[in-house]
Amino acid sequence: MALMLRLELLVNLVQDQQDEMRHVRNLKTISAQNATSLNMARTQKNKATMGHLGLLKAKLAKLRRELITPKGGGAVTGEGFDVAKTGDARIGFVGFPSVGKSTLLSNLAGVYSEVAAYEFTTLTTVPGCIKYKGAKIQLLDLPGIIEGAKDGKGRGKQVIAVARTCSLIFIVLDVLKPLGHKKLITHELEGFGIRLNKEPPQITFRKKEKGGINLQCAVPQTELDLELVKTILAEYRIHNADIVLKYDATADDLIDVIEGNRVYIPCIYLLNKIDQISIEELDIIYRIPHCVPISAHHKWNFDDLLEKMWQYLNLTRIYTKPKGQLPDYNSPVVLRSDRKTVEDFCNKIHRTIIREFKYALVWGSSVKHQPQKVGKDHELNDEDVVQICKKV
Repeated sequence: MALMLRLELLVNLVQDQQDEMRHVRNLKTISAQNATSLNMARTQKNKATMGHLGLLKAKLAKLRRELITPKGGGAVTGEGFDVAKTGDARIGFVGFPSVGKSTLLSNLAGVYSEVAAYEFTTLTTVPGCIKYKGAKIQLLDLPGIIEGAKDGKGRGKQVIAVARTCSLIFIVLDVLKPLGHKKLITHELEGFGIRLNKEPPQITFRKKEKGGINLQCAVPQTELDLELVKTILAEYRIHNADIVLKYDATADDLIDVIEGNRVYIPCIYLLNKIDQISIEELDIIYRIPHCVPISAHHKWNFDDLLEKMWQYLNLTRIYTKPKGQLPDYNSPVVLRSDRKTVEDFCNKIHRTIIREFKYALVWGSSVKHQPQKVGKDHELNDEDVVQICKKV
């Protein structure tokens, strides 16, 4: 018994020392990150300083990566906060404490999430689920984040790590102070490798054994040139690579491609508590891109919110038609917009179907004739009807 107690004490001591060392490393990285950011802020932007700014941006990206993926360890996960994925899509509610995330989840999904007048009421992820247009969508009420979350404050890293796994992010803001909070939250998510409402850069990057840096530009570049590209790559100790810029790219775009750990997630800003503002202010808010004004408490404007949610998720519903029967319009097979071929449709139903696949009959907007015989590579459109024909 005494030996077991001593072993337990020894394990706890080692764990405490490891946590202390990790904390010290994080502090050093954050300090270096702040110094680099300050250096960037002090540097004037012009042609002469473009190379220096590119180098600082690359250093900053590397330091942020160290915070996300510490040396000697795996990437930060949503430990204690993440829940099993269910349904056809996942939406995370991100925002500062007491902006109405829990009320929104309770009124949208009918799931109880503790609501109170004090901050940090929600201390763990509260899941819910809604069914909309035949798709099952998982909702996650995440704990409130604070400024500095990307650096680990308030267990912000774990919260943002869960946000990285979402198909869509709802950033819930207080309508009385939206711009300041929107800027801070976007900055925290960007620092953790999440790019909101952006497409992946159209840049082809390939390392090679020898031959130096080969840069090809499909269009004229206003910021990147061969010297700046070489400066950025040198910071990553890359001296041989082929790079193709298919549009007018920035240094940040190139760094994102080199880092390779960025996620591109659509986002809707929910301006909550509109019952506290005037009609004139509401008219102005409606003009802001990617924004939906709501009142979570009074359930105002939920129709608009759900319609915009569906638009941003960009899901594809496919109806099945058994041979000799009418199509089943009640339970569609829901596919992602980037994976909507007949093969993806078969795999979503069951992995073994594609082995016996012969051809498919398709009714809908993706074909010219009704029905039309297609192969497994045919891309389907929303609300197509599909009948699978197997090999005899």
